[in-house]
Amino acid sequence: MSAVHSHSRIPKKPCNGCTCSIGLLSRQQRNKTLFRQISSQNRKSIVSTTDNSDQYSVSTTFLQCNSNKYVNTSKRLKELRKEMYKAEKTLVCYVVPSEDEHFNEYTAFKEQRKSFISGFDGSAGVAVISNNLSNLNIASHPEGKALLSTDGRYFLQASQQLDFNWQLNKQGVDTLTWQQFCINECLENFNVFNLNKKEDEFVKMKIGIDPKLITYRDYENLTSLISKQGHSDKIEVISIDENLVDLIWPLFEESPERVLKPITYLDERYTGQSFHQKKKTILKDLGGNEKTAKFVISKLDEICWLLNLRGSDIEYNPVFFAYLIIDGEETILFTNNTIDDSTMALLLKNKIQVQRYQRVWLHLQKMASSVSSKINVPQDASWAIIQHLNNGVNSAGESIINLVSSPIAYHKSIKNDVEISNAKLAQKKDAFALSQYFAWLENELVNKQRLIDEVKSAQELEQMRQNLPNYKGPSFETISSTGSNGSIIHYTPTKESCRMIDPNKPYLLDAGAQFLEGTTDVTRTIVLKKDIENIEELKRNYTLVLKGNLALERMVFPKDTITGDKLDIISRQFLWAYGLDYKHGTGHGIGAYLNVHEGPIGIHPNKVNDIKLAKGMLISNEPGYYKDGEYGIRIENDILIVEHPEYKDSLTFENLTLVPYCSSLIDKSVLTNVEIDQINSHHKRCWDILSLKTNPLSITFKWLKRETAPL
Repeated sequence: MSAVHSHSRIPKKPCNGCTCSIGLLSRQQRNKTLFRQISSQNRKSIVSTTDNSDQYSVSTTFLQCNSNKYVNTSKRLKELRKEMYKAEKTLVCYVVPSEDEHFNEYTAFKEQRKSFISGFDGSAGVAVISNNLSNLNIASHPEGKALLSTDGRYFLQASQQLDFNWQLNKQGVDTLTWQQFCINECLENFNVFNLNKKEDEFVKMKIGIDPKLITYRDYENLTSLISKQGHSDKIEVISIDENLVDLIWPLFEESPERVLKPITYLDERYTGQSFHQKKKTILKDLGGNEKTAKFVISKLDEICWLLNLRGSDIEYNPVFFAYLIIDGEETILFTNNTIDDSTMALLLKNKIQVQRYQRVWLHLQKMASSVSSKINVPQDASWAIIQHLNNGVNSAGESIINLVSSPIAYHKSIKNDVEISNAKLAQKKDAFALSQYFAWLENELVNKQRLIDEVKSAQELEQMRQNLPNYKGPSFETISSTGSNGSIIHYTPTKESCRMIDPNKPYLLDAGAQFLEGTTDVTRTIVLKKDIENIEELKRNYTLVLKGNLALERMVFPKDTITGDKLDIISRQFLWAYGLDYKHGTGHGIGAYLNVHEGPIGIHPNKVNDIKLAKGMLISNEPGYYKDGEYGIRIENDILIVEHPEYKDSLTFENLTLVPYCSSLIDKSVLTNVEIDQINSHHKRCWDILSLKTNPLSITFKWLKRETAPL
């Protein structure tokens, strides 16, 4: 997945009839080069005569890195366009979002439609496929355009994964948006399709989407944009209830099914609150009578938090597929997952009914037909939910819904005392594993001079975590990246992209864990040798990133006043002074044994909502710098908002992460005394806590002692 740059390599020219992208051709060439490099290595450094359980031969390692599976989307797009034409003769654009019907960032395999149709598997983005209606052979040989729109985290990855059929739309850089692309395509087709027709015979062009996969707010924004541009008489947005990607999927490979796993109860010694306590708080915020209030909940992490339940239907996220409706005194959970007897008994005790997942749509229609009080629906609910609530109106045309900012999202983001205590325990356990890992990696690569690839290293970290009590798995796919792979912000090593970790280049690890006690997310950038190429540049840029991280952690701000966007500049200021920046937010909310990316809070350059930062919120602090094609730097801690010890009306941050910074990359000469004290204090805390549980004769103990030594 690493970037291709004109100054470093000229891409191989396509062969006749080639359907490979330039990125694909470059990757193939790199793999050949990598094999030659590995073949020339001294094999004795990786050959063991005693125990080879943790070692790989050159050929084995290469095969791990070379099992490429690239997607040629030509046939997939052709079949999709055929279905578009069958579904609606004037369907010009079909929109394929990344998310599932619950708008999860991470999705189950069945829901990865954007990845299937485009080949791009980043977690954020929208694919739009257009059909050229002027094509006379549209039924059998349709043609059109394909656009993939994504944000700055994925520009490099998308440019490598998309084939020649696709146009990459860079959000925040390109002036064109995917919505405007749809409008432009519709207008172009409208003019041709209606060329010889009278005005009263004009046929509208259509933009289609699965109504379960777009929020009602985004649907309204799209229709509003069409109206503002004066095109409502030419373009309309329609719902395509049967997903067209699902229809063509079986033509190419076995169609995936949702894998539903058992639901488990999370004890109050981890959650700190009962279901009834949470429900009472939520209904109070909604301002309704507890006996008549109606609330529709579709976000999976919100359902899990409210009911004190967890699942494992989506990799990395301890959630299960469900809808939840509070309808007066009834609380109804719609799910097809199995529930053990003890958990079912608790649900019944709490007066929670369980019905089949699909019955939610009938219940919504029933609510709409017999509404006695307005139905509260989150602003980010799907268009399909609003459709099944009679489009939000009764027979008299009066509104029957309140679109609300979900109070669950807000209360979930504020950790109670029990959750905070558990979060600190989770951080200690994860820091112990990460310290073991970095010590092991250095020993393998530098002292033993073994070949370790990015995939193998991530697997080793997972093995270390498996030994920790209450460990439930990673909180996201581990980003283990050497050299230029680190410049891909959301790079993850796979068999087709992994490299040998080069001890002469910087290494970036972004890894998180799920424990019953809490969720972690930590990033460290390290060098394994002090005399590597461009070390002075690396030290300068690393220290600039570190200064931003430290500055945010020290920040003092007034209560009930500050939104996350107001603090973003604090972390960027030192990079800006050198003309540098990073293309992602500085921080995101973190769940309590829930999603690692948790709304509604965050620290971003742009304001996303009016939610004020409050005591008890747990946020990541992760400034970075990425030099395309060379290296990436990111330093991430998990910080808790706490009351300031001296100023009663002010808040500040407490750093919960216990992993040392890379001492070899810190340029002490550009640090202030305050920053030096802050680093030394952090390192002392790491040492005091972690050394107590570390064998004094181990390589981890020696690594910890060196990395936590005062500056």
